[in-house]
Amino acid sequence: MPGGVPGFTRSMTAVPTMSPHGRGCALGAPVGGGRPGRRGATRPAIRAPRPRRRTSFLWREGWCDVTMVRNAAFPGAHMDYRISVLFRAIPLLMGAVSAALGGYVLSHAPGPTARVAGLVLVFLAAICLCLFATAATIIRQLIGRYTASDHWLYPSLGFAVSGFTMGYGLWLIATGPRPPPDFVAGHVIFGVSMICTCVSCVATSSTRFTLITENSALPEGAPARSPAPFGPSTVRALLVLPALAALATWVWAFVLLAGGGGGAADGRFTAGHVMIGLALVCTCLIGLVASILRQVQNTYTPRERTLWPGSAAFLGGIGIVWGLIVIAAHTRSAQLSAGFVVIGLGLICWSILSKVLLLALVWRRTAPLANRVPLIPVGTALLCLFLAGFLFESADSAVIVAARVLIGLGAICFSLFSIVSILESGTGDSADREGEAEGSGTADCP
Repeated sequence: MPGGVPGFTRSMTAVPTMSPHGRGCALGAPVGGGRPGRRGATRPAIRAPRPRRRTSFLWREGWCDVTMVRNAAFPGAHMDYRISVLFRAIPLLMGAVSAALGGYVLSHAPGPTARVAGLVLVFLAAICLCLFATAATIIRQLIGRYTASDHWLYPSLGFAVSGFTMGYGLWLIATGPRPPPDFVAGHVIFGVSMICTCVSCVATSSTRFTLITENSALPEGAPARSPAPFGPSTVRALLVLPALAALATWVWAFVLLAGGGGGAADGRFTAGHVMIGLALVCTCLIGLVASILRQVQNTYTPRERTLWPGSAAFLGGIGIVWGLIVIAAHTRSAQLSAGFVVIGLGLICWSILSKVLLLALVWRRTAPLANRVPLIPVGTALLCLFLAGFLFESADSAVIVAARVLIGLGAICFSLFSIVSILESGTGDSADREGEAEGSGTADCP
């Protein structure tokens, strides 16, 4: 039947009309009689299909893409709710794994090295908790459930975790004469708090995350948003805070390596090198905060498209090379342990690279390989776990410390996989729709 829809009764004819949302078809009013209801009422034989994302409905007159109907009916809903729950649960589960392993090591493993590994593992879970705050901030915007309380709740959670972690690390360092394990653990925990601070800045800058997709649809050279989503003082604070955290970690690390800061020589060596790795991670997070802020403000430049990803890749390479040099140049077990941990922190830098790279790839252009970027943190997580497996075969207790810490670093890498998958879902949607519109063969209905 010309003009009919396959699979429906022949007593009806669907009249396609122009969609108010753009090109394509909308379901028109039925022509002819309907089929009788239970009480003799007439009801249409054709019902409008429920709008689904990236689906097309076949008419005899041509393909009528109803993607725009779904997007207009559910603005901002760019992620399935069940998937959103999974992505929010991943950082919490990884944090629970790290904290549980740390508690188990503290309770059951003998020796002073077990105390270092246990405390560090417990507080690596703080980074996962801050990553959860970032994930929840973005996801609740993507599923259309973001509220005014969420705007303050999740960033405040991240900064509260950062403050508690910093306070505990400083307490371990400053309170009375401390044994060498507490000296090392205190410095590492303080460096972890600096990373938590940077991640909390990422969560705060993501409170206007959905504007990135809107700005990406604008032509190159479009003016900055007015009024600005963030005030000048907020922008400066969000950029200065991670920069100060990175600077403090760098300075403290070199002070320890120069022989200052007290403690035994081995403790200063281990704490200093690990804090260098933590400083590299903080420096990478500066690029992530800047990328999100500038895309939200619509001030992202073509130069930044290569600057921030290149910086993250370079810093990750420095961490890995630094760790390899420490391993090659020193033979004592405490020094070997520090080298392996620095390698793991370099892998975290490459996990952060995946987010900065994704934001650069999908900004105002179609990136067919953008959905492959989440494989980077999966690979770094596996490398951390494989390296830990090799180190567990060592009989040296100091090397076992590195193996245990690498498990926590692998949990952080997998938590970062959750974040980059969320970014891919939120920022890649417009590019995907653009690619579909160009290559799907969809035609306007007459």
